[in-house]
Amino acid sequence: MLELVDIHTYYGESHVLQGVTLRAERGTVTAVLGRNGVGKTTLCRSLTGLTPARRGRVLLDGLDTTRLPPHQIREAGISLVPQGRRIFTSLTVGENLAIAARRGGAAGEWNVDRVFDLFPRLAERSDHGGGELSGGEQQMLAIARALVANPALLVMDEPTEGLAPALVAEVARLIRRLRQEGMSVLLVEQSAAFAVQVSDYAHVMSQGTIVHSSDPGTLWANDDVKSQYLGVRG
Repeated sequence: MLELVDIHTYYGESHVLQGVTLRAERGTVTAVLGRNGVGKTTLCRSLTGLTPARRGRVLLDGLDTTRLPPHQIREAGISLVPQGRRIFTSLTVGENLAIAARRGGAAGEWNVDRVFDLFPRLAERSDHGGGELSGGEQQMLAIARALVANPALLVMDEPTEGLAPALVAEVARLIRRLRQEGMSVLLVEQSAAFAVQVSDYAHVMSQGTIVHSSDPGTLWANDDVKSQYLGVRG
């Protein structure tokens, strides 16, 4: 589904991603883990064209999207749930979804009715402004907005950030459901304990590079990697 080959991304002269190479298989949840500041959000921005890589290649189903503008990458099938939600607070729930909707052309197409079935609370609040929603409701809306774009690959940047434990568990159930329905997910997370519960494969980032790749069980059993790169003891 997704292949990154030797990606180098800069902010001005600051060299943030320093040769990232990874793969995400179709129909799986692939986690990218790491502490704050290691380049995870920059990776998301490079995938979606917001901060294009200067060197390397991003391939989606074989299509080279490295130099495409963000709207063409979205049309190609990559949809982002950004860190911090970034919904339009001056628009209603329904309006946030309407401006993001894109026809999928498949029997399992994600439309407003389907995301309201997934998030009944959003259906109840459809006429409310985004700024009136709780943090958890805003996160639901950010995910729903990405889904109605009918992506081939859903990129989720820190989806559990700032959420209460009950809502973190809800996000975990959602990710598992999306995987069961065949959605390909790239999960970018600081919380390794959360990510290993829902992912099929995990990559660990440090200082702009991938330093470990394995199945989640192998990662969780590696105390050295957890301690050195993820700040997890034992």
